[in-house]
Amino acid sequence: MERNAKDRMSMSEIETVTPAQLINARPVVAAVREFFASSQLSQFMDQINPLSELAHKRRLSSMGPGGLSRERAGFEVRDAHATHYGRICPVETPEGANIGLVLNLASYARINEYGFIETPYRKVINAVTPKEAPGHVAAVNLEDGKGKVIVKKGAVITPAAAKRLAAVKTRATWPVKARVSGQIIYLDAAEEKQAVIAGAGVPVDAGGYFLESRVSVRNRLEPGEVDTGEVTHMDASRAQSIGSSTGLIPFVEKNYVLRSLMGANQQRQAVPLIKPQSPIVGTGLESIVADNTGQLITAETDGEVIRATADELIVKYKKGKKATYNPVHFMRSNEGSSINQVVVVNSGDKVKAGQPLIEGMSIEGGELALGKDLLVAFMPWAGYNFEDAIIISRKLVEDDSLTSIHIVDYMTEVRETKLGPEIVTGDIPNVSEESLRHLDEDGIVRIGAEVHPGDILVGKITPKGEQELSSEERLLRAIFGEKAKEVRDTSQRMSTGRHGKVVGVKVFSRASGYELKAGVIMQIQVFVAQMRKISVGDKLGGRHGNKGVIARILPVEDMPFNQDGIPVDIILNPLGVPSRMNIGQLFETHLGMAAHALGIKVASPAFRGVPIDKIQALLKQSGLPQDGKQQLFDGRTGEAFRERITVGSMYIIKLNHMVSDKIHARSTGPYTMVTQQPLGGKAQNGGQRFGEMEVWALEAYGAAHTLQEMLTIKSDDVYGRAKAYESIIKGTTIQGPKVPESFNVLVKELQGLGLKVDLLTADNKVIDAEEILARNIKDEAKHIPTTINPDQSLQDADALENPVADELALAEGGVEIENEADMISIAGIEGKTS
Repeated sequence: MERNAKDRMSMSEIETVTPAQLINARPVVAAVREFFASSQLSQFMDQINPLSELAHKRRLSSMGPGGLSRERAGFEVRDAHATHYGRICPVETPEGANIGLVLNLASYARINEYGFIETPYRKVINAVTPKEAPGHVAAVNLEDGKGKVIVKKGAVITPAAAKRLAAVKTRATWPVKARVSGQIIYLDAAEEKQAVIAGAGVPVDAGGYFLESRVSVRNRLEPGEVDTGEVTHMDASRAQSIGSSTGLIPFVEKNYVLRSLMGANQQRQAVPLIKPQSPIVGTGLESIVADNTGQLITAETDGEVIRATADELIVKYKKGKKATYNPVHFMRSNEGSSINQVVVVNSGDKVKAGQPLIEGMSIEGGELALGKDLLVAFMPWAGYNFEDAIIISRKLVEDDSLTSIHIVDYMTEVRETKLGPEIVTGDIPNVSEESLRHLDEDGIVRIGAEVHPGDILVGKITPKGEQELSSEERLLRAIFGEKAKEVRDTSQRMSTGRHGKVVGVKVFSRASGYELKAGVIMQIQVFVAQMRKISVGDKLGGRHGNKGVIARILPVEDMPFNQDGIPVDIILNPLGVPSRMNIGQLFETHLGMAAHALGIKVASPAFRGVPIDKIQALLKQSGLPQDGKQQLFDGRTGEAFRERITVGSMYIIKLNHMVSDKIHARSTGPYTMVTQQPLGGKAQNGGQRFGEMEVWALEAYGAAHTLQEMLTIKSDDVYGRAKAYESIIKGTTIQGPKVPESFNVLVKELQGLGLKVDLLTADNKVIDAEEILARNIKDEAKHIPTTINPDQSLQDADALENPVADELALAEGGVEIENEADMISIAGIEGKTS
């Protein structure tokens, strides 16, 4: 570029030349576009909740341009390394193919000017200059050049002694008793290789002196034990080795690390609730994370609130500075969750620096609030919480404890076509008034309208290619002008399975000055919000990797209750604890129960959590049993359960795996071209897959006829399913199935391998399948009604033209056998496994 610019400068008139003539910006634009649009390192921000946003901004990747590929990365690359300590979280990483390749920064880590990750340590002073010596304790006898002791071992160095030490010119520094200072030093991995670092848990007294003569250290990255005089640094915090998501797990030190990994990842999947609640048992990191997410707006300095409404907040700070804040409401995040900011101060309030003014999604009281504290009981209940399933109380549905708002956007493009422009209008041919009821005069849905599947959001018509007009059509055209012109209905409709309220409409047009893609005249974006209450099939989880799916929602009166008559909110399976080795959830449950009873909040930081004797003391103080178990009573019968049950308060989060996003069913729909089997998946309007293991289940149950239907007329027996439909319409008995299409595919595959496959009768005679098929089609054609000789005995349903789009062909691929003797013997094929 530089060379080209210089060449052009030498050939151009300096007086008339413009920058655009000298510099070709295309290579720059291409490079920028390539990085932001297609690079692996440029990603769409994960915005489900504030924590997922923060974690994504602190993510590290070994992949990308010039990096590793997941296929070739071995165990050595993926494993935790000694240099990760304090720099990269050893817990938080994906569970799949990217494990160990995609990582997160540790809580205290920073990146220096050279791009290396640094972590903080406290400086340990074990040698001082004479000027720094006063107040330190001598580690050995400090002698002058003649062997005379100036300061005895263990004695405090006085200013007078320091002057005598300064007079000894042969020594620059003097050994003193190791003392942990308040000075913080950041080290990168290369510098740490020269350091001897004690853990943050090593005991020191009030003066910063080690209480033991030998301490556990990381000696040049290797674990070991040394005298205190050799220690050069000390960890800044016990939690400095873990990241922000892991640091939010209370009692993380009590959990098996793979469960903590799941807990850290699950918190990033938490859906923002409409009634957020910060945890009773936290780690102290909640407010720090909330403050760094950008969702929490705090006061810059001390001041006073001048005006506070839902849409505007004006604060007058000291020195007369006024600041105006505009909260956003029901804005769609990248993941479809709702970003809604709430003003938490009133007009006339005096505010202090750092005080929350506006709280965003998943923030309450200035703290991160991903879920809800619920009263849990660990017990089986009629088998409904088998295999990690969860039973919840209907109270959680009715009081919207776990209700969330989700926003979907629908984008409509109005294009210029060869036959003319598409038109946005409410005047759409052959559409009922019911479907158009929400549209305004421009053909766009009104804000506030309640829309359901199939409702029109944007009315749009597209010109249709015209054939030669008949005389009648020409007459209509002459009378009605352009109105009679043929158009197609290409309106944007509400998708299947979705409903909600329209909360926003944006219109982008060239006339308004927006730059749109070539051929696009206008873009219309409609935002539809849906309130989702908790339902059966939704996924819940805790912060310890304990997760499950809701299997039953019980009436409040049927839930087990304690001696005070308080029913529990949620029933978890006790078998989900021992084998998973995430005992932290039990500590949280007991401590949460005591804190809830005492009306306090508790911070239990990582690796220095509340000790068990303190938990028992709090339980005793609140009048609860010290083992955390209570006598519960069956809500159905009122009888006491035989054993006492662990009951307590646990923080439960609603995960972004909701049944309303995944559930789908099919009556009729599209088929696969080759096998003629119904498509799968919600996007294709497909059915539920009936696979190999499901076949085994029906075999084991002995449901032979159901199994046969599943593999033939409900799947790919083209002729059989058409006949079955006909029988249902006429009300006659459904005939037995014919040959499924997948068998024909198998035969063709074998023929492709050069193997001849024949259909044989019971007496080994070869059947010509093609001939029988042709005869079947001919027989079918006999009863098709015609205008010449209508058959009055046929029902109306028979005369319907193409009654179901699926059944276009009544006799495709089927083989009809004349009598029972003509059995098809297929060796070794018992069922279809697709």
